[in-house]
Amino acid sequence: MLNHNGAGNTRAGRTTPRSRRTVAGLCTIALVAFGASMSAGAASAHVVSDAATNTPTHNSAAAAGGTVHYVHTHGRTLRVETHGRYGVVAQHGARSQAKVRPQAGGDLIYNGGPVEHNPTVYLVFWGNQWDSDGNGVQQYLQGFFGGLGGSGDNWSTIMTQYTDSSGAGPSFNGSVLGGTWVDDSGSAPANASQSDIAAEAQVGAQHFGVSGPDADVFVVSPSGTSPDGFPNSGFCAWHDWNGTTAYTNMPYVLDAGSGCGADSVQNQLDGFSIVGGHEYAEAVTDPEPSSGWVASDGEENGDLCAWQGLTTLSLSTGTYAIQPTWSNNAGGCATSG
Repeated sequence: MLNHNGAGNTRAGRTTPRSRRTVAGLCTIALVAFGASMSAGAASAHVVSDAATNTPTHNSAAAAGGTVHYVHTHGRTLRVETHGRYGVVAQHGARSQAKVRPQAGGDLIYNGGPVEHNPTVYLVFWGNQWDSDGNGVQQYLQGFFGGLGGSGDNWSTIMTQYTDSSGAGPSFNGSVLGGTWVDDSGSAPANASQSDIAAEAQVGAQHFGVSGPDADVFVVSPSGTSPDGFPNSGFCAWHDWNGTTAYTNMPYVLDAGSGCGADSVQNQLDGFSIVGGHEYAEAVTDPEPSSGWVASDGEENGDLCAWQGLTTLSLSTGTYAIQPTWSNNAGGCATSG
């Protein structure tokens, strides 16, 4: 299967040419208390023993408040970091408890860290369960990210206002989709932990040969699996930094039905672009949470507009459901900028 904008779909052992680099975004009403509890892992420094030697490993992640894990996967042991669960998209059923943001400008504050200058999304479809995809999720996500950043995408451009200490911000000059890989070397685990997801993101980054804050790896789990407790944990997705790249835990949100956006705008796949767009927008403006652009209460640009004003975005690859994202310039949630 080829991406709409030319980025090839690859399976284990096959490489794919990259499409042109660029950026985009999305939003979610996240519970303030829920989001705080989900990101509690970033509160203090932790050291996890090296799986091979059982000796403590001290490093920059621990000093920065992260946790170091050693995960054995794909025949090797990977070192990954977890810092928390950021930009948590609370399931739609929690909306009545969620905090609805006032339409007041200037809510995002810069914290001195990086933003993505050339946002590039890499889709990793985790597990041989993806060898059969009757609902067309792979094609849908490839079309969505393949169209973002290109002509007609005036939604991603909202993020260009959020610059870093160098004065440079995100730029969009073509598709943000850098490549697609179906990792069918084995089955995705039934109940992946956060460190498992972080490790799969690193495997994907190594497959594509990328690292750094501009690379955003989406780990897309197959139907019937429960990455980090989904769907019973009450979220649709979240993002974090694994020590080398930004990554998103993207469950098979269709398994949560309308709670994660199915049939909310156009069709049953709406949740993949609403939720995926939300996390994408947050990684663009805060790839190493929470050192980028974050509101005073810890919410990111997608959180401030979650499940509000759902609409469609017409791209060169098709029409997709999206949520607005927060714009300091507009003083509220916006769908163009």
